[in-house]
Amino acid sequence: MQVFWAAVVGYLIGSIPFSYIIPKVKGVDITKVGSGNVGGTNVLRTLGIAAGALSMFLDIIKAVAAVLIFKTFGEGPMVMAGAMAVIGHCFSPFLKFKGGKGVATTLGTFFAIFPQAGLFSLGIFITVVALTEYVSLASITGLIAGTIFALVFHKSYWVIFLALSLFSVLRHKENIKRLLNGNERKTDIVGYFLGWMDKIGKQGKSNKSSRK
Repeated sequence: MQVFWAAVVGYLIGSIPFSYIIPKVKGVDITKVGSGNVGGTNVLRTLGIAAGALSMFLDIIKAVAAVLIFKTFGEGPMVMAGAMAVIGHCFSPFLKFKGGKGVATTLGTFFAIFPQAGLFSLGIFITVVALTEYVSLASITGLIAGTIFALVFHKSYWVIFLALSLFSVLRHKENIKRLLNGNERKTDIVGYFLGWMDKIGKQGKSNKSSRK
């Protein structure tokens, strides 16, 4: 029964479409701009680093929340909650059972269940996207890396990690075709972030100067 409720609650929490809500608040229907994908990368490309980073962060946190709710009930319900949060994100009833590709929510599940795997996955993602600027490639590589990390440390739920990673790979099939054809869009996420931090730093200095 606990696994059942974990599935229901995980799905409902995961189905909250933050990457749709945040742009909508700004008057933008994210499904009709850019790639049309309800995900943090499309939000970043369309509305900038602040909105994009917030969308990604909340998509991660909702999976973390779903898992932590059931942490005291054991590994089974905890893993089920995380897995169903990913399904909810990709097939949200609030978006006519459509959604994003599940990368951030899967990463959140990794973090909540096995934090070291989440950190390893994120590290690989950052490395690959910094070197190639291909978010899709970095996403796929990062999730597979997190799965391998769980396998190496003999975690029984590595199979669930693998299933979630392969599900994300399937959601990226069009991106994979473009990668193979050499026409996948590049996104300098590291550049976006550094530019944003520089802007914040300059604003801080400007505010201090104005007070003198």
